[in-house]
Amino acid sequence: MLAIPFTRTRPIDQAHDAAAHFLSLCLLVLVLGATPARAQQAQWEALNQQLAELYGKGRYQEALPVAERALSIAEQTFGATHFNVAGSLNNLAEIYRMLDRMDEAEPLYQRAMRVAERSMGNENTLLAATLNNLGELYRTRKDYPAAEPLYRRSIQIREKTLGAESADLAQALNNLALLHAEQNKWEEAEPLYQRALAIYKKSYGEQSALVGATSGNLAELYRHQGKLKEAEPLYAAALAITEKLNGAQHSNTAALRNNLALLYSAQKKYKEAERIFQQALVIQEKAYGRDGSTVGTTLMNMASMYDDMGELSKAETAWTRVLGIAEKVYGKNHSALSTPLNALADIYKKQNKTPQAEEMAARVASLSAQK
Repeated sequence: MLAIPFTRTRPIDQAHDAAAHFLSLCLLVLVLGATPARAQQAQWEALNQQLAELYGKGRYQEALPVAERALSIAEQTFGATHFNVAGSLNNLAEIYRMLDRMDEAEPLYQRAMRVAERSMGNENTLLAATLNNLGELYRTRKDYPAAEPLYRRSIQIREKTLGAESADLAQALNNLALLHAEQNKWEEAEPLYQRALAIYKKSYGEQSALVGATSGNLAELYRHQGKLKEAEPLYAAALAITEKLNGAQHSNTAALRNNLALLYSAQKKYKEAERIFQQALVIQEKAYGRDGSTVGTTLMNMASMYDDMGELSKAETAWTRVLGIAEKVYGKNHSALSTPLNALADIYKKQNKTPQAEEMAARVASLSAQK
């Protein structure tokens, strides 16, 4: 049922926590002797601070020229092989990654890793951060074999240099867990999430954003394992934290509502699931518009639930919207349409709407013939 490239659930990655690494780069600056260099260094520091603020607010397009300028000044001031240049390379790569410009980000991360390693050795914190961020890029591309060793090396460096209870270590643990979860390796992901969650609670307290995000990820893992009783309190805690910190209309709040609704649907608590799905939809439609792919995700989940309930009319309406969104997002001849088309063919068949069912089936056959 998940052939459509909408994401059914939304675990939360923590690569964006690299904002803390932007701030740490400002603290790593060495004071130089020459007056002109001091002036350039001060400008570099100011740009890093501006970059950190824009990054933290999610204003990545505005951050891009700032990151580019910071790198240029770093190269002029410190030289192309200096540790601070590695920091600016990592920062620019991270902005490109957040803008989904992966091909531009990748070589910058790789260069940052080389410079950091040559200038400060093979066990420094900036190298660990860049390893984690490049791992996130590969995970996003679903290049799991490339991502895993990067995460593992980042974990090894952070544990050795920062200690076993470092929040930066927890970040890499969470992201490696995400990698395993995306491959349905639940038993490998679970202890990583648990360890990350324990570190975050100790570092930041029970009500921090990272505790909420990791609780939601662990809840999602338990739901996939069928451990619904274990998942429910974690979802509730994650939703309460996220709503308190980010507000009821935040995209992460909607993602958690979608996932909690999936849990209730699995428990056959359909009225509660429907109510929460609808709350998620309201947030998502306001944030992304009625035809956003995230809206399609929640509608697809609702449609599947209505089908399970035998509410065929509601299922038909929801799947029709999913199909319309998929057509706008991917075009009318994309293989992504197979999922809603097949679902609608099945719904129409159950309703004895034979012409409509045949039309949907014919479109699926046409898509298959194009492969």
